[in-house]
Amino acid sequence: MRHLLLLFVSIIALSVTSCRNDFEFETSTGGLEFSKSTVYLDTVFTGVSSSTYTLKVYNRGDKDIKIPSIKLARPDSKYRLMVDGVPGTMFDNVELMAKDSMFVFIETTANIADANPDDFLYTDQIQFSSINGVQTVDLVTLIQDAVFIFPNRPIETGIKEMLLLNGEQTAIEGHELSTPEELHWTNDKPYVIYGYAMVPDNKTLTIDPGARVHFHANSGMVVDKAGVLQINGAPSATEALENEVIFEGDRLEPGFAEVMGQWGAILSISERDENSINHLTIKNATIGLLLQKANLETAGGPKMTINNTRIFNCGNFGILAQDAIITSENLAINNCGQASLAITYGGTYNFKHATIANYFNSFSQVPLLVNDYWDSEGTRYVGDLAATFDNCIIFGSNNIGMSLENEGFEEPSLTYNLSFNNCMIKLYDNTNELRNKRLYPFSGNVPTVAAYTNCIIAEESDDPQPRFENVRENDLRLSEDSEAKELDNIPTTVPVDIDGKPRPNPDTNKPDLGAFEYYVAAE
Repeated sequence: MRHLLLLFVSIIALSVTSCRNDFEFETSTGGLEFSKSTVYLDTVFTGVSSSTYTLKVYNRGDKDIKIPSIKLARPDSKYRLMVDGVPGTMFDNVELMAKDSMFVFIETTANIADANPDDFLYTDQIQFSSINGVQTVDLVTLIQDAVFIFPNRPIETGIKEMLLLNGEQTAIEGHELSTPEELHWTNDKPYVIYGYAMVPDNKTLTIDPGARVHFHANSGMVVDKAGVLQINGAPSATEALENEVIFEGDRLEPGFAEVMGQWGAILSISERDENSINHLTIKNATIGLLLQKANLETAGGPKMTINNTRIFNCGNFGILAQDAIITSENLAINNCGQASLAITYGGTYNFKHATIANYFNSFSQVPLLVNDYWDSEGTRYVGDLAATFDNCIIFGSNNIGMSLENEGFEEPSLTYNLSFNNCMIKLYDNTNELRNKRLYPFSGNVPTVAAYTNCIIAEESDDPQPRFENVRENDLRLSEDSEAKELDNIPTTVPVDIDGKPRPNPDTNKPDLGAFEYYVAAE
């Protein structure tokens, strides 16, 4: 009986199938609809492939249709298409069911010579033919010329470990800058770096105001032990930061504008006094600036002067310093995965008017990390520390604004001097975990090696707050209701703020904490 039932079902299914008509596709009469009338492929560098962009094509009608051809208008087009999973530039008899849609994927790789010389736009059309004519969708891309630096050999710098950047000890591929043109970066064209651009010993890389530097994934810069980096940005008159030097990734689409960790780091082991950074913006790196000792077991560490600099959206650290010597005025850091500013293995530091913020969405991040040790291959190295913070803001989204450690406090041959003067610091110690730690400024603690002079310690939300304009957009200017502005008895030796505006504001003659002096926004 079971076999008879199965035979009966099979006969019924066969009869239904034999009676069904095949799909009949009529030639398109037009009337297709598109998700966009023009596809704008964001700016690309000459010779570099764009991202993939999507166009959706709709058949709103009740009939299955066949599009006679889909093609690019220019026979030598620099655009590439993919229709229904098939790559090409021309497609014949493309079928589209009634009330259905399909995707067309678009890419381009073009050179500046291909673009219109007046506006540097490269354009084309996708043409959809029908018995009634042709429907079109425009394609537009801005081509930007650039200077490219490609890796050509492994870089040997004598650095003991690169675990911070790569997760495992690996060689760095890069290019040693050697010619006068390679050692002087101008604002004529943007620079695009693949691998690591290296400033070798006894050479100086000079970067002019307004220069734009774009780093490919897993790329960055290395300054060797006797090399020199001089970044000479200048104040800008507009929000375009036309005179600022900007280091960022090479993905120019708006969706990547604030994505952290797109490239590696600016890594310096240079012990030269001439290293200086002025009016630089670093964004979307793994580590913005990594100042690392060439040899953990010998004296001497990296040196850098850092003024009027902004560092945002770094996957691990904004600045990670290892037994370094840093002098800094008007520094603003925010949104870093572990710490915005990390001082490790001791060193000598002087920060004036720094806004050290961290509003990255993580329970483990801090704005400021300070310690006097470094662990490597089972050995803990401990060094002398002398760090001073004057007129700074240390605040973030987590309760504790600082992580402070003094590993060598029982070793009389080591020094640990930490000073905060006229600073606003967030320390919501709700669980009392810091109440017996000697480095923190709480009643009963004995901070014999840490001094807090005229500081505002915010222990709860009702205490004074900096109230930045927009931390999510990395706007660390003080808002009108900020309690870090217009303070009495705040001496300052930095006469202008990070934007080049007078400090203090002549309307109040009272300076503000942090890198930005408060001014009423222009109407």
